[in-house]
Amino acid sequence: GSMAFGGFAEFALMDQRNVIPVPSATPLCLALLTSGLTASIGLEQAGRMKPREEGGCRETVLVTAGAGGTGQFACQLAKLAGHHVIATCGGREKAEMLRGLGVDRVVNYKEESLKAVLRAEYPRGVDLVYESVGGDMFNIAINALAEKGRLVVIGMMSQYTTSSSGGWEALSHRGLPEKLLNKSSTLTGFFLPAFSAHFDRHLQSLHSLVQKGSLQVQIDKNTFVGLESVPDAVEYLHSGKSLGKVVVKLDSDSSPVQLNSRM
Repeated sequence: GSMAFGGFAEFALMDQRNVIPVPSATPLCLALLTSGLTASIGLEQAGRMKPREEGGCRETVLVTAGAGGTGQFACQLAKLAGHHVIATCGGREKAEMLRGLGVDRVVNYKEESLKAVLRAEYPRGVDLVYESVGGDMFNIAINALAEKGRLVVIGMMSQYTTSSSGGWEALSHRGLPEKLLNKSSTLTGFFLPAFSAHFDRHLQSLHSLVQKGSLQVQIDKNTFVGLESVPDAVEYLHSGKSLGKVVVKLDSDSSPVQLNSRM
């Protein structure tokens, strides 16, 4: 696994300090390296989520895009920590997946309003939000924060392809400082490469949870093979149709490579 910036490539040359050992070169390990670490470290370091067994209070955690590559991990880790989890998704198949992961309240935004659900069922607000959608979803989440609530931004998927040029559309959020001040709440950005010092510990923990059967890894069933399929895979990811982690295989004939690892 690599801790350095890069692109889509069959081979890469880098300093050994920027790589970490993994049990095997499989889609499962890929999901843990990117999506799993983002959820695990992001919830702990940026979201300040504490397991109840370590003295933390039971909190209400909202995960947007809960059936996505990283959302699936955030939902499960929050549940394993003893918290009440709300997760959003778009579609009945995704909703069923989230219920199977133990999510307490699934909100399929194609059939019901998240804003209405939060107002009716969670009038106190939510303590922690793991947010990756942006746009209107971000605004709803900010307004739903409880006193001293925390919102962690790990992405803004809805904004990546909405501008006329096909690029990233930046939005302004009027009144945001006042909202944060009013509730003594916190808004934090989280970008995984800045937290490389925590990689080893969290990856070992995630792998242990998978081995014990406590953590599921959902890989999208659609198959993309070869570097030439990367644009299609990215477009599919942005379409909102994916279920779990989207993976591109470099070679359709290759089998998982087993590696020696201390994990």
